[in-house]
Amino acid sequence: MSYLTNTGIVKKGFTTLVVSRNHLNNQAIKFKDNIEEPANKLLDYSSVEIENKFRFEHTIRSNGWKMNYGVAFEDVTYTNETYSQLIINGQPATIEFDSELDFQKYAGFVQMSKGLFKNRLTVSAGLRTDGNNYSAQMSNLIDQLSPRGSVSFSVTEKLSLNTSVGRYFQLPPLTVLGYRDAEGLLVNKSNQLKYIQADHLVAGVELKPSLYSKITVEGFYKAYSKYPFLINDGISLANLGGDFGVIGNEPVTSTSNGRSYGLEVLAQQRLSSSVYGILSYTFVRSEFEDKNGELLPAAWDNVHILNITAGKKFKKNWELGAKFRLQGGSPYTPYDVRLSAQRAVWDIRQQGILDWDNVNGERFPLVHALDVRLDKKWYFQKWSLNVYGDVQNVYNFQAEVQSYLNVQTNDAGDPLISATDPNAYELKTLRNFAGTFLPSIGLMVEF
Repeated sequence: MSYLTNTGIVKKGFTTLVVSRNHLNNQAIKFKDNIEEPANKLLDYSSVEIENKFRFEHTIRSNGWKMNYGVAFEDVTYTNETYSQLIINGQPATIEFDSELDFQKYAGFVQMSKGLFKNRLTVSAGLRTDGNNYSAQMSNLIDQLSPRGSVSFSVTEKLSLNTSVGRYFQLPPLTVLGYRDAEGLLVNKSNQLKYIQADHLVAGVELKPSLYSKITVEGFYKAYSKYPFLINDGISLANLGGDFGVIGNEPVTSTSNGRSYGLEVLAQQRLSSSVYGILSYTFVRSEFEDKNGELLPAAWDNVHILNITAGKKFKKNWELGAKFRLQGGSPYTPYDVRLSAQRAVWDIRQQGILDWDNVNGERFPLVHALDVRLDKKWYFQKWSLNVYGDVQNVYNFQAEVQSYLNVQTNDAGDPLISATDPNAYELKTLRNFAGTFLPSIGLMVEF
């Protein structure tokens, strides 16, 4: 991203103008048996995403009030060239299309806050709206009105209560917006695609036992609606995850609903002498409906997430730090081995086909790792030098991830035909692990 920010001071406030540009190129190509010949091509995908952005903001402070308001505008260009052989409803199919999409996004927002009762009570309220000219379903600003508000009350100097509620809208991925059929029709525009809606409710307490420590406990609930639902596979986009190639390049409807809820605990010890540390724990459940309307674990339903960071400063500017992280096993969808073994299917996909009738029906074991870092700093008159040694995944933990399905072969390397089904191959499962012991050294110079 490149950006230019220009801020001007005005009476009782200031104005900010931001101009930025995002430019992303994506490309993927795959051949059967890695033989790069036109007859063996299985996937040829390339896309370009360009966003030119402008935002105007004005902030005013007066009589204890703070107001921030502004508008935003984006010009979006998206191109997509796709050739893909895949399996739809258990049958081989070919998708081939070119797509070019240009549209504009616009938004307006206002936020006001004020401290009351000698700042023991702080209230904030805001309103945002988004729209674009992609389709009639997303052009009306009234349809994407997003109210939000928060209240914070200091019971004592050390204890405060906080709560917030809000509605948020998000545009579906450009791969979804720009998908076309063989006739060039924007399929998901015809399917009346809408903004994704999320309603958030958060409430918690904050305790400051000392000037250098803080403990917060927050509960949250989030309700999702109008989430993209993949028609071909019959699953929510939220249940798919991000490890299955090009995401959203297919017909969808804005009909999926979901929720997430949980509890977050944060304990922080700031540097008072030579020791510091942060401990955070999150219990979270995230679920989205399947094609039968039943709630299933979403791709990020890890249940337990724990992070512990600690460090100590020594004499002569030595510092030792460590971070331990633990995460519950993520859900995953197992393979449909019978379908994957079919010769007509394997020759196209060259990998396992997931069993969408058992979406996220399995779960990996929990994962954990420890990182350690040692720093030594030297301070000079106009500059400083920092030399560090860092080791990630100190004890080389190996996390189990999605296994591989592969075809069995004979001594000549030819695939073996199933002894019970002449239309199928013999397959084997290869367990797959991820995790690397990664030492490194570094040098930082600051002026």
